[in-house]
Amino acid sequence: MLDDVDRQILRHLQGDAALTMPELGDRVGLSVARVTRRVDRLVADGVIIGQQSVINWHVLGYTVHVSLRITLDKTITRAFDEFLAAAREVPEVLEIQTFLGRVDVRLSLIARDLTDYQRLYREQILTLPHIADIEALMDVANVKTDMALPL
Repeated sequence: MLDDVDRQILRHLQGDAALTMPELGDRVGLSVARVTRRVDRLVADGVIIGQQSVINWHVLGYTVHVSLRITLDKTITRAFDEFLAAAREVPEVLEIQTFLGRVDVRLSLIARDLTDYQRLYREQILTLPHIADIEALMDVANVKTDMALPL
């Protein structure tokens, strides 16, 4: 499906999604028209699904990052759906993942400081429906975060 030029385009976009088509064309040795057609095809084929800005939350005053591992009460038929709908409404929740196994859901959230986290935990998280068990893991250091594929 992908040829070497497509892989080069993806490598460059993974490194800097803000590249202009002329810059990208120069880096992969294609005209602006040809590189634009290839990128458009990669988008149409669902290979490229969007661009993101990576925000440094710490610089904006969010110094606490917590991962919550949650087990839901599975005796309630709609526990997953109701929990996920409510969790999506908490603005400080950055990521929601579901799992098979003892832990059902992981929430990744940010807070300004420990006092803000305690407020958020008590007022927002503990009021989410159908929680049977919850474990909080506070991030000490982010050693590696990489969404790039080895193309």
